Amino acid sequence: MHVAILTGGGDCPGLNAVIRAVVRKGEVEYGDQVSGSLDGWRGLIDGETISLDVESLRGTLPRGGTVIGTSRVQPYGVPGGVDKVRRTVEALGIDAVIAVGGEGTLGATRDLFKDGFNVVGVPKTIDNDISGTELTFGFDTAVQIALDAIDRLHTTAESHDRVIVVEVMGRHVGHIATWAGIAGGATMTLIPEKPFDIEAVCQALVRRHQRGRYASIVVVAEGALPSPGTLELPEAQVDKYGHIRLGGIGQVLADEIEARTGFETRVTTLGHVQRGGTPTAFDRVLSTRFGCAAMDAVHDGAFGQMVALQAGHVVRVPLDDAVGSLKKVDEELYGVARTFFA
Repeated sequence: MHVAILTGGGDCPGLNAVIRAVVRKGEVEYGDQVSGSLDGWRGLIDGETISLDVESLRGTLPRGGTVIGTSRVQPYGVPGGVDKVRRTVEALGIDAVIAVGGEGTLGATRDLFKDGFNVVGVPKTIDNDISGTELTFGFDTAVQIALDAIDRLHTTAESHDRVIVVEVMGRHVGHIATWAGIAGGATMTLIPEKPFDIEAVCQALVRRHQRGRYASIVVVAEGALPSPGTLELPEAQVDKYGHIRLGGIGQVLADEIEARTGFETRVTTLGHVQRGGTPTAFDRVLSTRFGCAAMDAVHDGAFGQMVALQAGHVVRVPLDDAVGSLKKVDEELYGVARTFFA
C-alpha cells in the first residue's frame, strides 16, 4: 500500500515519534510505501509530499516539532481544497491517509471520510482535550515543563514573599493547569471550565499571607475567564483562521492581585516553550503505540476511525465521537486541586 501521513495544527512533542512508528510499521511489517504531506493538509492540497523511510527517520525519536512540517490549513477552508486533495491522492496512488492532529485536523479528517476518502486519525494536542482518548501525546511533556517552572518559581517567590502568576496553555480546557497545579503545589488554579471571581481570589491570598510569611503560586490557563461582570478584559484579537488569540490573562491577574492586595506580584507566561523540545518517555511510548496502531488500522480497513488510549489499551473510536465535543477537566480531579487552594 501507499500511505500518506500528515501532521496538522500546532506542533507538539511526540509528532516525530508517531511518524517514525508509522514508517517503521509500514515498511518493515507490511512492505508499504510511506509519503509525508508537507505542512499538514497543505501538502495534499498543493501536491507537495516527500518519501519517508526508516533510514531517513533515524534520530528523530527524541526530537520535538515535526520533520514534515505543520499548518492550520484545512481542505474545506481552501477554494476547491477537497478536489485538490482528491487529485493529489489519485495522481500519487495514495491508498490511505493518516492524519495526526487536534480538533481542527481531525474534524477535517472526519469530513473527508464522509466524502469518500480512506483516512485514519491520530489524536494530538498538548491540551489533552480530544474526546474518546484518556490522554494525548504531548500533554505529559507540557505538564512536566510547567511543573519544572513552578518548582523553580516557588523558591524565588518564597525569597521575596511574592505572589507569582504562572500562565500555561489551555485554550478551552484546563488539563495542563490542573495537573501542573496539583503536582506543583499551586496556591490556586484557574481554568476555562470554572469562571473565577477576582475578588474571591484576592481574599484567599490575603488570608493565606496573613498567617505569616507565605509565597503564593497562582496557575492560570490562558483561556480562563472571570465571572461575568467581575473583571474587564481587553478585547480579544482573532487570527486568520478564526481562532481567538489568547495569552495575557496572567498579566491581567497579576496587576489586579497587586492592586487589590498590595502584595508584590509577578507573572511568568510559559507560552510555546510548553510544546517545544524533546518529549518525555511517556509521550515517546504513547506516540509510538499510536503510530503502530494507526498503520494496523489502515491495513484492517478501519477508516473513519481514530486510535485512542482507554484503560491502558490502544483502541479505535469513530472520528465522529472524537470531535463531537471537547474533553473537559474531570470534576473530581479539579476537586482535588481545590482542596489545596488558599
